Amino acid sequence: MNLRDEILRLLGRPNYQPLDKVDISKALKVSPDARRILREVLDGLEKEGEIARIRKDRYVLPSTADLVTGTLIVFPNGNARLIDEKGKLPEIRISSSDVWVGMHKDRVVARLQKGGRERKRGDEGGEETLGAKVIRILERANETVVGTLQQTKGYFHVVPDDPRLQHDIYLREGVETSGPRPRVGDKVVIRLDAWDSPHVSPEGQIVEVLGPAHAPGIDMLSIIRKHHLPMEFPEAVEKEALAIPETLRKSDWSGREDYRGQPVITIDPDDAKDFDDAIHVERLGGGWLLSVHIADVSHYVRRGSELDKEARLRGNSTYLADRVVPMLPERLSNGICSLKPGVERLAYSAFLEFNEQGKLRGARFARTVIKSIARLTYRQAFAVLEGKVEGRDDLPATPEGSLPFTNQTVMERVRAAWELAVVLRRNRFAAGSLDLDFPEVKVWLDKEGRADRLERIENDVSHQLIEECMLAANEAVAAALKRSKTPSVYRIHESPDPLRLKEFREKARAYGYKVGDLTQRREVQKLLSAIKGESEEYLVKLDFLKSLKRASYDIKPLGHYGLAKVNYTHFTSPIRRYADLLVHRALAGESAGKAGELGETALHISETERKSAEAEKDSTQLKKVEFFERQLRSRDGQRFRAVVVDVRGHGLVVELPDVLMTGMIHVSALPGDFYVFDEGKLCFRGRRTRKKFGLGAVLEVVVSRVDTQKRHVDFAPCED
Repeated sequence: MNLRDEILRLLGRPNYQPLDKVDISKALKVSPDARRILREVLDGLEKEGEIARIRKDRYVLPSTADLVTGTLIVFPNGNARLIDEKGKLPEIRISSSDVWVGMHKDRVVARLQKGGRERKRGDEGGEETLGAKVIRILERANETVVGTLQQTKGYFHVVPDDPRLQHDIYLREGVETSGPRPRVGDKVVIRLDAWDSPHVSPEGQIVEVLGPAHAPGIDMLSIIRKHHLPMEFPEAVEKEALAIPETLRKSDWSGREDYRGQPVITIDPDDAKDFDDAIHVERLGGGWLLSVHIADVSHYVRRGSELDKEARLRGNSTYLADRVVPMLPERLSNGICSLKPGVERLAYSAFLEFNEQGKLRGARFARTVIKSIARLTYRQAFAVLEGKVEGRDDLPATPEGSLPFTNQTVMERVRAAWELAVVLRRNRFAAGSLDLDFPEVKVWLDKEGRADRLERIENDVSHQLIEECMLAANEAVAAALKRSKTPSVYRIHESPDPLRLKEFREKARAYGYKVGDLTQRREVQKLLSAIKGESEEYLVKLDFLKSLKRASYDIKPLGHYGLAKVNYTHFTSPIRRYADLLVHRALAGESAGKAGELGETALHISETERKSAEAEKDSTQLKKVEFFERQLRSRDGQRFRAVVVDVRGHGLVVELPDVLMTGMIHVSALPGDFYVFDEGKLCFRGRRTRKKFGLGAVLEVVVSRVDTQKRHVDFAPCED
C-alpha cells in the first residue's frame, strides 16, 4: 500500500482523532527522510478534496466533519452558492457573512450547516435549505483583477469590474508602477496579494494600465484581460501562416475528389468573415443526398506545428461584441481556409444519403476540392424560404465571386436543403431532442465602438436549415469513429442530476406551470412546448439550462442528452474550434499522440470553451448596459416592452423580451398612487385606485437609472 492509501486509511478509522502533519508522520512511522514526501502527499490530497484541514492544521476526511469541497459562485448581493465538486449534494447556499475571504470562482472548503426553511410560491411550509460556511481557500480563481482606479481619503483602491468580486482592492504601495503612471478613473490590472483575514481589505499592486475607463475600446480590452484572452499570435506562428500560399497548388489536389462543379452554397450571419461550412442537397431516388463540405484546416495546420500548438492553447475563437479573438491567424481563418464564393478551396466532406423518411441509408467521407457558387446571409436565405425576394434593398449586397441570392439555381439549393431539414428536424424531436435554442441579441456598434442599436436574432428557418445539416454530419462522423474504434474526441452532454431537475421543477411550478417527472424526457418536452412564446420563456428556459450539466469534450462517446443522440461530435467548425480539427485528423486516420494526450486535450478545450463563453456573455452584457446608459442620456429615449417576471418587496423584476434584458421597476416609480406589496398574491396594489401590478403584467417602460459598475438597469413605466 502506498503512502496516499495509508493516509486515507488512517483518517478513515472509526476511532481516529484529528492529527496534524507531525502526528500523522508518527502514526504512520514515516522516517525523517520521507517527511517531505508526506507533506507533498497531504497537500495533494487536500487540493483534490480527498481530505480537509481544520483548526490547528489537523486533517480529517471531509465527510466526518460535515465539510465539502467545491467552487464558490458569488452573486452581486454578496450571497453565494457552492457547487459540490463531487456532485453528491443539492444546491448549497452561503450567506455573505459566511463567505469569509472567498472570492467568486475560488475553490474552497466549507462546513455544512442546516439553513432556514425556504418558502416557495404557494407553499406555506417550505423546505429546509442546506447552508455552509467557508473555512479554507484551496485555490484562488484569479491572480489578477481588472477594475477602475479610485481614491478615497488619500488611499488608492481598485473597484473590480466584476460585481461578483465584492471587495475593493487597496494599493499597498500607492500608484507607482513600472509602466505609465495611472490616473484616477483609469482601467487597470492589479495583482492580488495573499489575503486571509476578513477584517482587513485585500491588497495588491497594479501591473498594467489599460487607459481611461470611458475611452473607446478600453471596455473590451478590460474583458480580454479579465478572461486572460491572447491578443497577438507568437512570431513563430505568424511566420508559419505567412509561408502558406494564398491560392491552391497542384500538390494540394493529391488524393482529392473534385466537386467544383457541384452548386455549393454557404449561409452565415451578415457580418461573418470566416466560412467553415458549405452545403448541397439534391433529390436522389426517393430520398436525398446531403453533401456537407467543411474547410480542411487539417491540411494546413499539421499536428505538432507552431500553428497547431497555438490553436490547441487557444482552444477556440472568442466572439466579443466588437472583435474576434481567433484561434487561427487571419491569413488562414479569413483567407485560404475560408470557403469563400467563386474560389477553389480544400474541404473535408461528408456525403449522407437519406431515404424519404429521413433515415440515414449511408455515409461516406472524403477530402475534396470545392468552389462555392454563392455566399448567402441568414436573412437572404429566410427571404427565399418565405418567398419574399423581390425588391429587397434591406438585404446585404452580393459579395464578389458570388451569384446573387435571387439566382434561380441558388434559390433551388436553399429550398431543397430546407425540404430535407424539415424531415430531419421532425425526426429529431420525435426521438426526444429538446428545444434549447435561444434567440440572440446582436449589439450593433457605431464608428467609435459604442453600443448604438440592439437587434433580436431569432432562430428562424434559415438557421434551422443549417443546424439540421450540421447535426446530421456531426452524428454521422461520430458513429463512424465509434464503429472503427478510432481515438477521437466527442461532444458529450451527460444526463442531468435528478436532484437538480427536482429543484428546477419547483421553480417552473412557481411560474404556474403543471410539471410532471422531469427525469422523463417527454415531460421536459411538454414543459418546453408550454412555455414557448410566453413572456417568461427566456427565464424559465435559462433556469432549466442551469439545472443541466454542461456540454463538454471527452474521449468516450457518452452521448448528448439535449440532442437525444447516442453518437455526437464536432466536425463542422475547424476554423474556430480545435475539437473539430482533432476530429478531422481522426477521420483521416492520423495519430492522436501519446497515451493520455487526447484526454488532456479534451479537458483543456472544454475549459477554454467555458472561458470564451463567459467572455462573450460579459462583452454583450457590458454593451447592453452601455446602450441603456446612452438611452438614459438621450432626449428622445426609446420605449421598451417589459413583462413582469417576479415581484419583490421593493419592486417589480421585468424582462424586456425584445432585447433579452432583465431589470427592476422600483415601487416608487409606479405611477398615480401609493402601492402596497401583497406578498400572498405577489403583486403591488394601489391604495386609492386599487390598480394592480403583478406577474405577467405587460408594460411600456423607459430607462430611469443605470449602474454601470453593477451592470444593473432600472426602468419606469410610461405614464401615457
